[in-house]
Amino acid sequence: MMAETGTTTLETLTTTLIDSINGYRDAASNAESSNFQQLFRSMADDRSQVVENLRSEIRRLGGNPPDDGSFLGSTHQRFLDLKAAVTGRDDKAIINEVERGEDYLKEKFEAALKSDDLPTESRSAIERAYQSVRQGHDKVSSLKHGMEA
Repeated sequence: MMAETGTTTLETLTTTLIDSINGYRDAASNAESSNFQQLFRSMADDRSQVVENLRSEIRRLGGNPPDDGSFLGSTHQRFLDLKAAVTGRDDKAIINEVERGEDYLKEKFEAALKSDDLPTESRSAIERAYQSVRQGHDKVSSLKHGMEA
């Protein structure tokens, strides 16, 4: 049962991260500023690496790692909101939506890490992924606050 709980949690987090990669790619292709385009592409690449690490852990536990994002759920909704923002090509709106997605992602990881059901190695994989999520969140958050200044 413990491994099953671990893979379910890992699969959910992986799907959520894939949504964020897709969101970053959308943001990169729609941002006006080449600096933002570069930043979002870089963040998508970082997240792709994190996703690969989580997929490895899912496979190690005997699970079948997800290949794509969710079509339901809040993350996808956040990134649909992002799509609506990016069609306006307003960098400030894009940053605001990316930050909302990052807030959601950070909450999902924090909730997963509070679970007592995770196998030790899965917890370690999630903690490593969370470091990347937190860095991304903080980077976007400081970007947003810099734009408001």
